[in-house]
Amino acid sequence: MRAFPFTAVVGQADLRLALVLSAVSPAIGGVLVRGEKGTAKSTMVRALAGLLPPVDVVTGCRFSCDPAAPDPACPDGPHEAGAPAERRPARLVELPVGAAEDRVIGSLDLERALGEGVTGYQPGLLAAAHRGLLYVDEVNLLHDHLVDALLDAAAMGRATVEREGVSVSHASRFVLIGTMNPEEGELRPQLLDRFGLTVEVRTSREPSERVEVVRRRLAYEADPDGFAARYDEAEAALAVRIADARRGLPAVTLDDAALLQIAEVCASFDVDGMRADIVTARTAAAHAAWSGRTEVTTEDIRVAARLALPHRRRRNPFDAPGIDEEQLEQALRDAEPPEQGPPDDDGPGSGAPPEPSGEAPPQQQESEQQQAPQGPQQTVGSGQPFRARLFTVDGTGAGAHGRRSRSITDSGRTIGVKPPSVREGRPHLTATVLAAAPHQRARGRSGPGLELRTRDLRYALREGREGNLVLFCVDASGSMGARARMGEVKSAVLSLLLDAYQRRDKVGLVTFRASAAELALPPTISVDAAAARLEALPTGGRTPLAEGLLRAAEALRVESIRDPRRRPLLVVVTDGRATSGSNAVARSHGAADLIARQGIASVVMDCESGRMRLGLAAELATRLGAEHVPLGEVAADSLAGAVRARTGRAA
Repeated sequence: MRAFPFTAVVGQADLRLALVLSAVSPAIGGVLVRGEKGTAKSTMVRALAGLLPPVDVVTGCRFSCDPAAPDPACPDGPHEAGAPAERRPARLVELPVGAAEDRVIGSLDLERALGEGVTGYQPGLLAAAHRGLLYVDEVNLLHDHLVDALLDAAAMGRATVEREGVSVSHASRFVLIGTMNPEEGELRPQLLDRFGLTVEVRTSREPSERVEVVRRRLAYEADPDGFAARYDEAEAALAVRIADARRGLPAVTLDDAALLQIAEVCASFDVDGMRADIVTARTAAAHAAWSGRTEVTTEDIRVAARLALPHRRRRNPFDAPGIDEEQLEQALRDAEPPEQGPPDDDGPGSGAPPEPSGEAPPQQQESEQQQAPQGPQQTVGSGQPFRARLFTVDGTGAGAHGRRSRSITDSGRTIGVKPPSVREGRPHLTATVLAAAPHQRARGRSGPGLELRTRDLRYALREGREGNLVLFCVDASGSMGARARMGEVKSAVLSLLLDAYQRRDKVGLVTFRASAAELALPPTISVDAAAARLEALPTGGRTPLAEGLLRAAEALRVESIRDPRRRPLLVVVTDGRATSGSNAVARSHGAADLIARQGIASVVMDCESGRMRLGLAAELATRLGAEHVPLGEVAADSLAGAVRARTGRAA
């Protein structure tokens, strides 16, 4: 069955252009596609492979060496000059989110090593993707050890394997394309920066366009080959144009005036490092070649900046990606060559007329005043997040890869050997040899090597780190509503959310106030969503502590059914008061005892302040079997000072 044609996708002009420019200039660094479900992200990426020019490779080389410039360190080489070559289509290699590390970077061929006594290397997906496309769907869910492998290959253009007696390095240059749904969590900053371009795709709200999407999809499903044949001419024309633009790219000139505009734009958006400037320059040149020009213009730079800068201007994981169009235009005007401006233009005001700059601040202030909370309902914003202490779940789990608690994983340090009945993970070479050695005479072995049977294989038991479910249970009652204190509480919780993002946790949010509790955010990987709910959290009313604890327990129970391997960490943020309903204190004690009996790891963040303290949060922590942490000791740098204060040592 033929793939859905690239030219048959309705709309998504920005995505179409970003993918085409990456095909014209692979040095751009690929594309990250962010968007909600059902926006043709994967469809367009898979269709792109059919438009790429074919590549010449050395015949029989598993690493796709270019016969005109073979890799001198190729494991299948060295290739002699004039070695037989063949032409094949460019590859689209898909990297599954759950792939094992050996499948990605390659590994020792264990059967050849033990059976033939030779060191054989089995290439991975990074070798298959060389000189092609490497596509990762749901790239934000990729495990950390795979992200590290991608980062190394993307940075060096080579994949290196050093393990189990294998020392191999091979070329691995590919166009990295990733798709993701931001609702399911964000991408690690290190990998985010490796994508040259980023595109935000959204579902069209135009009825006629939506109708056309449905019409084409139904026609494709009814007759895939016939539907694709209708677009053969358009696909062939687009492939020719991409090939022409790629051939014309070396002739495109990027003069000092264009470089100055690029530098001005990147500096105005305060991006880190120089990669933004380099990617913008490459993208502008590719756009010029795509447009049939040999000189980079302001329009090329404008298009390049819109694609290359949105994901690089994020200062922390909670900032929304995007680019300010007015700021972009202002930066482009500021760097225009003098001959493009008025003849009498001799001052810095040429690119910033005084009228708009004088009117903007009052409008901005008025907008901020309109958005400020008014009336009896209190909504307090948080301050700046800080580096939070590490809270972990005791014991050793077996959950998803992360960076919080100890866990048995398929990566990390080897701590033993799995039972013979467990046949998954990375082979343990020594244990396999020991299992096979006593049976060699019975198997009639002669000569070098071992007679190996499948039942001899043993697999390594490895310990790493897992991500947990961090469920915040936040007291939003009137006793917490003092503006200064609630701001501190939100800052502390926001800092813990940032820590959860970095440690690849799931997060959830339960709030309680007045007479009830609600699950404000069901457990999710999207830490951004939790931060947004936290910022909008109002306060006021009595304190239904029991209801909050019970609602948290129910949320954890449901999530344990959905994701039984992910261990929970309950963070209760309260001053410990219980004032809503009859027998409020007794009911809160009962709810705490219920959670304690379930063995749920907990932390109580004590928000009580003032000289006269009742110690209710500390009592709650005792009942929960939880760690008791005063609000002021959530920051990582406050721990040492707290220890010194408690032990009586001088600071």
